[in-house]
Amino acid sequence: MDLVRAGPRVRARVEVSPESLFGPDNLPYGVFAPRGRSHRVGVRLGEHVIDVLALLDDPVFAEPSLNAFLAQGPGRWRAVRDRIREAVEGELDSAAVHPLSEVELRLPVRIGDYVDFYASIDHATNLGRLFRPDGDPLLPNWRHLPVGYHGRAGTVVVSGTEVARPCGQRRSESGAPEFGPSRRLDIEAELGFVIGVGSRLGVPVGIDEFTDRVFGVALVNDWSARDIQAWEYQPLGPFLGKSFATSLSPWITPLAALESARIPLPEQSPAPLPYLRGNEAWGLDIDLTVAWNGQPVAHPPYARMYWSPAQMLAHLTVNGASTRPGDLYASGTISGPEPDQRGSFIELSWGGSQPIPVNGGQRTFLEDGDEVTITASAPGPRMSRIGLGEVTGRIRPAPPRRAPAAER
Repeated sequence: MDLVRAGPRVRARVEVSPESLFGPDNLPYGVFAPRGRSHRVGVRLGEHVIDVLALLDDPVFAEPSLNAFLAQGPGRWRAVRDRIREAVEGELDSAAVHPLSEVELRLPVRIGDYVDFYASIDHATNLGRLFRPDGDPLLPNWRHLPVGYHGRAGTVVVSGTEVARPCGQRRSESGAPEFGPSRRLDIEAELGFVIGVGSRLGVPVGIDEFTDRVFGVALVNDWSARDIQAWEYQPLGPFLGKSFATSLSPWITPLAALESARIPLPEQSPAPLPYLRGNEAWGLDIDLTVAWNGQPVAHPPYARMYWSPAQMLAHLTVNGASTRPGDLYASGTISGPEPDQRGSFIELSWGGSQPIPVNGGQRTFLEDGDEVTITASAPGPRMSRIGLGEVTGRIRPAPPRRAPAAER
């Protein structure tokens, strides 16, 4: 495949700082629109977006999502990545290069299904100590399977989308239920995994099929209304306390860019059942930072995660559940053993009992107008680092409650 722009064009090399987290070893994919034009597929290079449609003669890159490209499979993913890397190392047609500040980014995939896991042993232990101070912090099944819940794909939004404070039932001080806006609105710093090649209904995905099925990773903030969640989640689990919004980074980093970040998993004891045992190590050395109104408050380490993304996918499908290109599953909150490594505010503030210093004030949960940004980076080749972009959201007030007809 050759460059397809016809006629005389200005050609130039895109200069990228050696310190950039978005050099040619990274090249995350997204969907963007140049001013006045339709959305199409691009890759990020430094502070620019490269129009893949302008480089490669394939109509899948004219689509307003990555789904068609993802469905082409790992052989095609490798070939396209090689061609893009070759192209960006030389001179590019200026029509293919757009300053990042001048484009609109959108949700990079059409998400048919969204599943969220609970894969951090430190997060699970912290919540267990908060909610069951006199018992074992980990429930009996936790070390045997990746616990998860089926989320709401229709409320996954791209980074930068404002999040309305959710309303719902919560338990009052008297113990009776009451209705109103959440008073304990929280974040969860997570890593998401994007399915490339789907699987058929009734056919489980084997644990060593992970790289044949999953295209890449993206940052996730799974917003959580802790008071609504606490009242509703027993006995069936998360529902309205989670389903109002999940924010996703506009950039999906291919697994191929994370080879230098792969590490062994922490020891799993007892050994998991055979369908959760694989031949490849899929721990990932990825460092996250959570900033609250611009101030870094936590640095969660993904390297501590107990369950791998390969194990999550194997468990997600072991009952025969199918997957489709663009489906998303996330790791659950990423936390470490130290107080400043906790990836949720319920942990950082220890259930609200230990306020967090933020810009000179003392905070526990989110207030209207607050903005949270999660960023991450990982080791790249040749002692470099690559970035996973960012996921940002600002809280706006709960919408006015519409009075029932009887009150109007």
